[in-house]
Amino acid sequence: MTRKGILDAAEACVCGQREQDYGSPEDNFRTIAELWRQYIQARCVGPGVLVDLVPDDVAAMMVLLKVGRIAGGSSSQDNWVDIAGYAACGGEIATKGAAE
Repeated sequence: MTRKGILDAAEACVCGQREQDYGSPEDNFRTIAELWRQYIQARCVGPGVLVDLVPDDVAAMMVLLKVGRIAGGSSSQDNWVDIAGYAACGGEIATKGAAE
């Protein structure tokens, strides 16, 4: 798969049906961040310790999940497409969609 093919596939994922199926990345990642925050607080750090996760953290950690799959031997092109998609969503969220 070429660079353009990966980017085109990622664009189709994050700008197409997935947003209709799951809602905006901002809203979906905000929900995931809150669930992860509660889990981390309960299982990893304990009550009273501040755990602050925001939607672009979710995007970054999903990229790391895909990197972990690649490191584990999965060279599926889907991992690379998903990394590009999560990076695009995270970048847009982190920059608040600022003009280029």
